[in-house]
Amino acid sequence: MIIREEVLAARERVGPLVRRTPVLRVVLPTPGGDIPVALKLEQLQLGGSFKIRGSLNAMLNRDGAHRDSPVVIASGGNAGIAAATAAGMLGIVCTVVVPAAAPTVKVDRLRALGAEVVLDGERYADAYLRASAIAAQRGAQQLHAYDLPDVVAGAGVVGLELAEEVPEADTVLVAVGGGGLVAGIAAALAGEKSVVGVEPSGAPTLSSALAAGSPVDVAVHSIAADALGATRLGDIAMDVARRTGIGSVLVEDEAITEARNLLWREFRLAVEHAAAAPITALLSGAYAPAEGERVAAVICGANTDPTTLPTG
Repeated sequence: MIIREEVLAARERVGPLVRRTPVLRVVLPTPGGDIPVALKLEQLQLGGSFKIRGSLNAMLNRDGAHRDSPVVIASGGNAGIAAATAAGMLGIVCTVVVPAAAPTVKVDRLRALGAEVVLDGERYADAYLRASAIAAQRGAQQLHAYDLPDVVAGAGVVGLELAEEVPEADTVLVAVGGGGLVAGIAAALAGEKSVVGVEPSGAPTLSSALAAGSPVDVAVHSIAADALGATRLGDIAMDVARRTGIGSVLVEDEAITEARNLLWREFRLAVEHAAAAPITALLSGAYAPAEGERVAAVICGANTDPTTLPTG
């Protein structure tokens, strides 16, 4: 179980080491008319995504005897980049296991950060099994991309910052893969604001879990699978969803691409597809705010191939 107090403790640990990312207030065209939205720009965070917060918190919250032990993590890319960045800051050896289809831009970044990169399997679940074996062989700490208490609590610091930066917001839209970010934010806000998870229809981990009453395996086929490619919602996210009433909205890949292009074209925000999911819900009408409802959205990552952004 993750509670607000753990998120507050995480901020004390990681606050001096990470960026407090800015908020950009924009107006977005939606089927119901233009609406103001506050964008939390986590793509400007160290490592290019929010995930550095959780990795640092997990490494800093180890006891003294294991503070310097190596770490291993399975990742589609961003969690690995975060772990490698955090490990480099703390002088810790880091191994990252990624699916064989991980984007080259992310694999290259991992190697540039000094991490050992192991490519294994087609999906995150395959990489996780290999990471578990490596951790056992080497006596290393195995981090989890989204289902480790310290990782979720670290991600939740985004929610604390949002509450201070956009106090007027009623609702926060958050992309969902394994659910670490949405769970951390919901725990941090502790019922003060509504939190809605947005996920591709081709990777519906949260909506499927909510329908079944517990996490279930899902097939993943989405343009955002490199970051939202978990095949199952984390147990921590499920617990927080039950306690706080996290909502769920599905969006289509074509609409995600259009939203990502809009962020670049109109605001010069170069982000990965997953980061565009929250505003996709607004632009497509999948999430329609009530009259007077004030909305914030987390733009979660920028580890993308810039050549795939629109030109002109």
